[in-house]
Amino acid sequence: MDFIEMLKYILLGFVQGFTETIPVSSSGHLMIVKSLMDLKIDFDTLAIITNFGSLIAIIILFRKDIISLIKSFFGYLATKKEEYKSEYKYCWLIVLGCIPAGLMGLVVSKLDLFAKIENNIKIVGISLLITAFLLFLIRNFKGHKDDSEITPKNALVVGFFQILGLFPGISRSGSTIVGGMTQQMKRDTAFKYSFMLYIPMSLAAMLLEVGDLLDASINTVTWIYYGVAMLVAAVVTFLVTKWFRNIVNNGKLIYFTIYCSIVGILVILFL
Repeated sequence: MDFIEMLKYILLGFVQGFTETIPVSSSGHLMIVKSLMDLKIDFDTLAIITNFGSLIAIIILFRKDIISLIKSFFGYLATKKEEYKSEYKYCWLIVLGCIPAGLMGLVVSKLDLFAKIENNIKIVGISLLITAFLLFLIRNFKGHKDDSEITPKNALVVGFFQILGLFPGISRSGSTIVGGMTQQMKRDTAFKYSFMLYIPMSLAAMLLEVGDLLDASINTVTWIYYGVAMLVAAVVTFLVTKWFRNIVNNGKLIYFTIYCSIVGILVILFL
């Protein structure tokens, strides 16, 4: 086992964890790191494994909400009690919000639509500028809708915004939070709904990729590297997501507008 090689995986796990849930695109940043350091690493496999680490962190962070939603969903099916109805409806809104990006994701995967651009670093720069523009548009939005006031139309609009997150370099969390705020959701309502969509979408993506992962010929030492990267990604994702929630609630998304603009311009000019 090589110490320097381990540090590379720790760095990539950190980058994945830090950028997965904030509106700067984790895939885009991994491509930037790959371009800057010329790393000889299977980034596709690494992305699958570190994304799983981030997913675990998000599930832990939202565990109370998830448990409550599951109880209410099956509780309403069994008893039709009014106390369960609001969260039962919210569960179906999560399903509805996942449909647009889910269908588009299948089309993109089957037709390999991004094959010619997914490794183009200039595309990441352009995508970061698009993310910056979207965040700038909703910088002063506050909204008034809470969880119980989200409508099917609102869910579909956010779902269509989530399609933007399929494009290499555009942040999924950024696009869905922007979508939520355009639908007059409160900041924390948009934040929570964004990550309620993230969980099933990430699980579905994992299931689609697990076959390729099992077929890959990965030696024991490399599995250890991947495991460390996944652990780092999980811990960092957990901490950063809690911090990001405060940023959203305090209406400070302009910081990410500035960051994405600067990095996007630097990538276009110099990489």
